[in-house]
Amino acid sequence: MTYLTRATAAAGVLLAWAGLLAAGPAQAAPRDLPPSNWVFLSVTRGDPHTGAVRGALLQCDPPVGDARAASACSQLAAVDGDIARMPQTKNVFCPMIYAPVTVQARGLWNGRPVDYRETFSSACVMNARTGSVFALAG
Repeated sequence: MTYLTRATAAAGVLLAWAGLLAAGPAQAAPRDLPPSNWVFLSVTRGDPHTGAVRGALLQCDPPVGDARAASACSQLAAVDGDIARMPQTKNVFCPMIYAPVTVQARGLWNGRPVDYRETFSSACVMNARTGSVFALAG
């Protein structure tokens, strides 16, 4: 009886080794890579230290969310993620009412960090200057 048990164990070890050798090298499980173009947007109305803050994550590979996300992603793509280079919208007339809005964008665009912060005199001026980029957070 002992002989049969040792033979069975030896056969099991040989089969296990054969299975490992036939399987080849272990492969890593595929991981989901983070999107390469994303920006966290925040809009603060009023005093930037005490005002109400709203934020949103904008993902652009592919654009995630509503239609404003697609528009914001295309506007960012046109300036390679550099919000400061965005052209001002023409023919926009904003009332001269001071209602400060501070915007901030931090993220990654084509492998480069994005870090943008600006205070505008009103939401109208912000929209004229940044297009639909901060519409998600506002």
